[in-house]
Amino acid sequence: MLPITIVGLGSYLPARVVASAELEVALGLPPGWAEQTTGVRERRYAAGETSAGMAAEAARRALAAAGRDLGELDLIVGASSGPQQAIPCTAALVQRELGAPDGRSACFDVNATCLSFLFALQSAAHMVAAGAYSCALIVSSEIGTHSRNPAEPEGATLFGDAAAAAVITRTPQGEPGALQCAKFATYGSGAGLTSILGGGTLHHPNDPATTPEMNRFHMHGPGLLRLAARTLGPFLDAFFAEAGWAREEIDLLVPHQASRNGLGLLTARLGFRPEQVFLNLAERGNCIAASLPLALAEAAAQGRVGRGDRVVLLGTGAGMTIGAVGLTF
Repeated sequence: MLPITIVGLGSYLPARVVASAELEVALGLPPGWAEQTTGVRERRYAAGETSAGMAAEAARRALAAAGRDLGELDLIVGASSGPQQAIPCTAALVQRELGAPDGRSACFDVNATCLSFLFALQSAAHMVAAGAYSCALIVSSEIGTHSRNPAEPEGATLFGDAAAAAVITRTPQGEPGALQCAKFATYGSGAGLTSILGGGTLHHPNDPATTPEMNRFHMHGPGLLRLAARTLGPFLDAFFAEAGWAREEIDLLVPHQASRNGLGLLTARLGFRPEQVFLNLAERGNCIAASLPLALAEAAAQGRVGRGDRVVLLGTGAGMTIGAVGLTF
């Protein structure tokens, strides 16, 4: 157990709302296909925003909610699947975008695709609890425009753009906030089920053999669902045993908004009551790494979670990796 508290949450949504009906026309899909297949009615698309700019706006709102100023930040962690550019890390660009004092905060990025925020939260929690840093900002910002693959309509209609941020501090003596348990497991046999082949050393952007197709997102949805269905149950049993909690004791489960079928596993097969689970997939889509912190921020804004509540953040990411973090909020 790590004595840390999320003292502020913030989010940013691009202004452009894209309804599923609009995408169905653009992709030549039957009316109603997108929502029926993915569970997404509408999503936001960035229109001129940058990843760092979106992250900075979410960060400003998180800092305001926390009652903290920029001079108090001594750690900024970028937690996204898509960096704004290859070098430097997005966290450094966010520091500059915020106008945070030069040299006051250390900056680095974490990329674990959809689980980037959870890995960043675990990492920052250890450092803050140990006293290495006192006030950490985690930002997740995703713009998937150029990676959406029109040849795979399920993926092309599933994703949305968003940013979210959290401010982390050490919990004062006598207060309840804590990271109770964090657990991750990767099943490399599923590494080929989700991919963007380009952008790295294997298919470098400057290599003439690299094609535009290599820079688009590919997903084998049925294979992912089968692997998740097989592994999530035993994973969660182990997680709750380590946390010392029972499923029925959870005040709120905040899942990565992966897909309608994936979310359906939580109540149909994994033992959670519908009222325990926070969902925003229909209005936001799958916002990749921003999905989990965005859902947590919206749950808090709606009064679904309060101080002392038991909250579990749960998701899957490319790899395939499963992750869960239990918080006494």
